[in-house]
Amino acid sequence: MDFSEFHSAEFRQFVQDHLSEDPALLLLKFGGKVSFDLKEAVQQISARQKAYKKLPEWTSNPEIHFPASISLEQSSSEETARFKAKDVSGKQMIDLTGGLGVDSYYLSQAFDKAIYCEQQIELFQISKYNLELLEPSKGSKSLEGLRSKFEFFNGDGLEYLKDTDLHFDLIYADPARRGKGNQKLYMIQDCEPDLVSSWELLKSKADQILLKYSPMLDISQAWEELPDIQKITVLSVKNEVKELLLHWKKDSEGNSKQIQVQDLGNDLPQFSFELEEESNAISHFSEAEKYLIEPISGILKAGAFKLFGERFGLKKLETHSHLYTTSTLPNSIPGRIFEIIEEVPLKKAEIKSRFPKGKMNVLTRNFILKPEEIKKKFGLKDGGEDYLIGTKTPKGHQLFWCKRLK
Repeated sequence: MDFSEFHSAEFRQFVQDHLSEDPALLLLKFGGKVSFDLKEAVQQISARQKAYKKLPEWTSNPEIHFPASISLEQSSSEETARFKAKDVSGKQMIDLTGGLGVDSYYLSQAFDKAIYCEQQIELFQISKYNLELLEPSKGSKSLEGLRSKFEFFNGDGLEYLKDTDLHFDLIYADPARRGKGNQKLYMIQDCEPDLVSSWELLKSKADQILLKYSPMLDISQAWEELPDIQKITVLSVKNEVKELLLHWKKDSEGNSKQIQVQDLGNDLPQFSFELEEESNAISHFSEAEKYLIEPISGILKAGAFKLFGERFGLKKLETHSHLYTTSTLPNSIPGRIFEIIEEVPLKKAEIKSRFPKGKMNVLTRNFILKPEEIKKKFGLKDGGEDYLIGTKTPKGHQLFWCKRLK
């Protein structure tokens, strides 16, 4: 792939000058009026607009070239990639499913050598170009600095692994989660590549393995398919689960299975536990007291329904509600806290009289109506710090008017 045309001064300037404009209108406005590939320039503008929050460091670099949108959508964000890179280091690593190269780039920074593998030829060429551009050593004049950290392989990463005599400090993979017809896949064995069938090969070639999977993956299913996994990290950003990370380390002691819940973008504490802790925890139940607490999404994904309440001295409202209550707040709790103002009857006149402007956030857990149904039925729109929280309690289904506490 020849990048020279795409990185001419005129092409780059056009992209930078029109970053805030509608890509579709640019095609109409400048069709036949520029000397470069207008369609490609507009695609770069569109990609940078979509990736602005996800990849701020990359989008701020005018020389970076972005591939088609699906590769961009499936890529890790810079924030989650940096998190993955925090606790790994060594002489050499390999990324079996390189993709856009975001994880390869950040993971590689703590290694002397990194091997990037990707089967799709165009994506491979784009990522190779970007990684060589971003590599810090390119700016060095020393002999060591001129030596590229990356080695690039256009092909099946598992085939590379089978054929090489190298042993790696880290093997990383982010298997594709879409099959034929673009359907989403949630079992490890259904993803591409199938790392369940190749698990013994991976273990024989690495001291440490890190796998990234969809947040839709069932955690118990993951341990059933790969029982050697020692830890699973539920990684979220601002209370939205983004990734499940599966960890394996050679010679790691014990047979315990740990779940780590980490939410990035705030100062909430990390929540970690052993599987047996949740099994042994006991829930205590109560009617709603002064406060309602909703655990962050990662804790709900991890299934720590009993342990969350036990660890923070909270009572559950009902077995399947997954909302907790207390009259005294603990310090630094990983969840959203709401102060109950009053119970509200599920009647239109009652709700209209209390909220005449119709502005009210709605949250339900194990309730007879879903949030959208409540908003439609009572003419409510999201906004402000007021919440209507519907849930099942020892009294039955109840609706509470609450204020969210910062």
